Amino acid sequence: MLNAPVQPESAGVAAPNTQLLQQYPALELAQALVEKLAIAETDWHRLKSNRSARAKEQAIAALVFLLKEQPEEALPRLQQAVGWLDRSITAPPCPTHGNK
Repeated sequence: MLNAPVQPESAGVAAPNTQLLQQYPALELAQALVEKLAIAETDWHRLKSNRSARAKEQAIAALVFLLKEQPEEALPRLQQAVGWLDRSITAPPCPTHGNK
């Protein structure tokens, strides 16, 4: 069923630690993931075309906007995440190096 919620066990991950989730609000957890998954400037050249890293970065940013009740900000980020995964988008050339 497409609209059924994904249960952690069926997604191949362990069930969430409910004590941890009660201790930290969802928005705080999502924002911590944004920081963890953001591509650092020092890693940009190495990861700019890494589809998994880019999709994760965009998807978690979308989640933060959804938790903030800002779906209009979440949607383009979700579309970017999908684009990385389905290979419909690619990384633009680095602005400091120009087009080669």
